[in-house]
Amino acid sequence: MISSIQNNASAMQAFSNHIQASANNVANALSDEFKSSTVYNVEAKPRGVTTVIAKDPTPGPLVEDPVKNDGSLKELSNTDIAREMVQQMTAQHGFDANAKTIQTQDDTIGAIIDLIG
Repeated sequence: MISSIQNNASAMQAFSNHIQASANNVANALSDEFKSSTVYNVEAKPRGVTTVIAKDPTPGPLVEDPVKNDGSLKELSNTDIAREMVQQMTAQHGFDANAKTIQTQDDTIGAIIDLIG
């Protein structure tokens, strides 16, 4: 039972990392040439979940630089706000589900202790 709680806590940390990386992407969405991060959850050994964060090398859109009047282009951020919103919602649901599982395990242990006396 304890290892199950550790697995859920590990998953909650991984989902928290998802939310942090996504929040960083959103915060820098208007920064020129910013490369967003993509987050992956992978199985940790011997158990649990770990997070791998990788920069997305995809170039952002090119637009005419309004500061310069020579027609030069600048690269914008490659952050997709709609994708980030979905990522945050998915991570929040995963976090909540693991928290609920821990709460249920705690309630079960409490009920068993009450029965034992």
